[in-house]
Amino acid sequence: MKILIDQFVPYAVETLAPYAEAVSVDGRTLQKEDVADADALIVRTRTRCDAALLDGAQNMKFVGTATIGYDHIDQPYLASRGIRFTSAAGCNRRAVLQWVSAVLAHLAAVQGWRPEQKTLGVVGVGNVGSLVVEYARSWGFRVLCSDPPRERVEGLGKKDGFVPLEQLLRESDIVTLHTPLLRGGENPTFHLISDQTLALLKDGATLLNASRGEVADTRALLRHSDRLTLCIDVWEGEPDDINRELLRVAEISTPHIAGYSAQGKANASAIVIEALAERLGIEPLRGWYPEGVRRSAPRPISWEEMCREIDGYCHLEEESQRMKREPEDFEHRRNTYPLREEFF
Repeated sequence: MKILIDQFVPYAVETLAPYAEAVSVDGRTLQKEDVADADALIVRTRTRCDAALLDGAQNMKFVGTATIGYDHIDQPYLASRGIRFTSAAGCNRRAVLQWVSAVLAHLAAVQGWRPEQKTLGVVGVGNVGSLVVEYARSWGFRVLCSDPPRERVEGLGKKDGFVPLEQLLRESDIVTLHTPLLRGGENPTFHLISDQTLALLKDGATLLNASRGEVADTRALLRHSDRLTLCIDVWEGEPDDINRELLRVAEISTPHIAGYSAQGKANASAIVIEALAERLGIEPLRGWYPEGVRRSAPRPISWEEMCREIDGYCHLEEESQRMKREPEDFEHRRNTYPLREEFF
């Protein structure tokens, strides 16, 4: 049994080695011939898993991505082949929450405001967005939510804090994006943030993006950058074709590391290995979690404590300055980023 594992998925090779031929690979350059004799594949966002890669892999039984995003996976194709798929949904939700919190603390310090003076709009209220809503409300923000799929399925509305996107954009002082990247369907999110939607934001508003780069139109962001504050972790064209002007004008620019915590990485590997163990019948790995990693310990935290402590865990200004100085180092920095500890 042969399992190919992206070299930047921690713990997986050594954990799976006693049970299979576990091979570390460069997920950015993986080719059809590399996977031809594999039984399973564990990837990250840089590997496109579709017919072009997998058509010759007749033994393939499982594909897992150690990420919350899955727009790089052709799920209908995998289903047509009977290949089990899993993502690590929710694995790093607290890490992203803490990136957002660090941005809010930075903005409050620089701009001189308190949460009760601001309306925060959360676009996409899933694993990450729901946490942002929970903590932001506890800190005193007025919070507006937009998530059409949830609203439709769960019957959510104004009484639950959900409003049309247009209303959210008009009324919010700060908007944070937490949607998946969807290019089709009833609620596509590709270039959801466009000239039309940005025009609804009031002058001086702030936009955070820690979802996917393509959710926001880069050219539109640049056209509105003189009247908005932009805080960006994800970029169209990353890692090799990031717009340098957008990188320069953004208040906060980080190299797609909002979800990079020790717990988030451990959770991602644990979720994927658990699913793989179930599919391939590796009983000793059911319920596995890496030794030496402290599990997340969620707790309430006051606005004052968060602002006082967050820099010790998530120092965004330093990371942003480094990225602005060395944009060509984006992928290396992302792959070697020192993982943060989650502290709430």
